[in-house]
Amino acid sequence: MSEVITLGECLIAFVAATPGPMAEATTFERFVAGAEANVAVGLARLGHQTRYVGRVGADGFGEAIRRRLRGEGVDTTSLTTDEAAPTGLMFRERRVLGPAQVLYVRRGSAGSRLTADDVDAATRARLFDGARWLHLTGITPALSASARAAVDRAADLARDGGVSISLDLNLRRRIWSDSEAAPVLRALAARVDVVLGSPNELAVVTGRSADDDPVDLARAALALGPTISTAVAKLGAEGAVAIDREAPDRPVARAAVPLPVVVDPVGAGDAFCAGFIAARLEGGDLAAALETANACGAAAAAALGDQTGLPDRAELAAILAAGAAGGSGRGAAAADTIR
Repeated sequence: MSEVITLGECLIAFVAATPGPMAEATTFERFVAGAEANVAVGLARLGHQTRYVGRVGADGFGEAIRRRLRGEGVDTTSLTTDEAAPTGLMFRERRVLGPAQVLYVRRGSAGSRLTADDVDAATRARLFDGARWLHLTGITPALSASARAAVDRAADLARDGGVSISLDLNLRRRIWSDSEAAPVLRALAARVDVVLGSPNELAVVTGRSADDDPVDLARAALALGPTISTAVAKLGAEGAVAIDREAPDRPVARAAVPLPVVVDPVGAGDAFCAGFIAARLEGGDLAAALETANACGAAAAAALGDQTGLPDRAELAAILAAGAAGGSGRGAAAADTIR
């Protein structure tokens, strides 16, 4: 039995070994990536049992993903091998200044062929037995109609089973436009308990301006649905702020953990979610959840690759202790660049 369930597309990411434009990149390092898989690994390192539902191709990359997740302690019982489609790939340059260019080879990938039947099959294999939390992102509904149906089915089953649901908006404009994403993510948000996103993402879903105060954006997110208990605005180097439905006039804010150098901000938002969920599962209040989330985001941003820097329990404690003692440097980017 697993405490946390998540589902989506897992990718192989090729990240340029040295900073510079993609046109000059000749050597790449290979990593396992994918927002939901990152969260699953992050939670597993913090001692929580996780199960990942998805598809990979019948190829070496798919096997690399399976081995990595299994090695991290993630239950891959519901990770299906698709004989008819390849594992998705991503190529990413490294930039010291400005956003990094990302190129995807994912159209028709195994991950994009996830279906509601996959969720039903996992449910027959006792997917939600003992589960306390389902984590979703806005990436999977964008991949295909069948993947969107899989997310909807998982949300329905979790809601019926009394399982808490979180949604990281994770807007990917390379997959769909704001006008396409907004109604889908708005409808999905209306069915979850926790909504997380950057000000830009919250603005798209709520129909407000990204220049609005993050607290107001979080309040607007709370209004998206009656089940939403908490809305979190991930503010990158400025930390995070959250609003609880029981105390809408008392926002909770926590500063980012200072970093001397931000090595790789991609994946920091997923690490943030893992830390937030872990703290809430352990009975932490909103302030503690934001502190843990910011620490996990900082750890991820301090290492190259989506999962490399995800902290274990001892590393998290050390980061929190160092933060309590004070520090200097740039704040960690706790929200992925929208790409």
